[in-house]
Amino acid sequence: MNMKFMSMIPTKMFFTKGVGVHKDRLASFELALRKAGIEKCNLVCVSSIFPPGCKIIPREEGLKLLKPGQITYVVMARNETNEPNRLISAAIGLALPKNNDGYGYLAEHHSFGETAKKAGEYAEDIAATMLAMTLGIEFDPETAWDERKKVYKASGKIFKTMHICQSAEGDKNGLWTTVIAAAVFLP
Repeated sequence: MNMKFMSMIPTKMFFTKGVGVHKDRLASFELALRKAGIEKCNLVCVSSIFPPGCKIIPREEGLKLLKPGQITYVVMARNETNEPNRLISAAIGLALPKNNDGYGYLAEHHSFGETAKKAGEYAEDIAATMLAMTLGIEFDPETAWDERKKVYKASGKIFKTMHICQSAEGDKNGLWTTVIAAAVFLP
């Protein structure tokens, strides 16, 4: 039997996030997926490449395109705790090249004790740094993110950086609390 390899390059992507709280760890994760709107899909986690020409669409538009049982590729950050009041975060950062024919980077980050702003900016920083290295942009890795962001943009090679983050404090009664952030790819 002759089978052809089929290339599956996504043409659309959307960001989503959610938080779930439940006495069972797995149910907490399921509730976070429900808040994110992707619970009905068979999720396959992939690495960090944002395809050339892929279009970022609004969450609502993307959710309408999902079908129950669909194999759905995601870059996902996930964190969970059952420690009361423990701050958890899950973030996805994105960096896109100016050249739409080039590929970008997505980076996931999951942390304890970081605000959503800090965790989100860190994920964005990771994605931008990976793209900068690929594009040959010279930078000092020891400088603050705000300074490197200026260098990256001034290079004329990086068009846009962004992030999505979900944070939450662990349930005060010790129930499992799960946070997720995801970049969802569509064909």
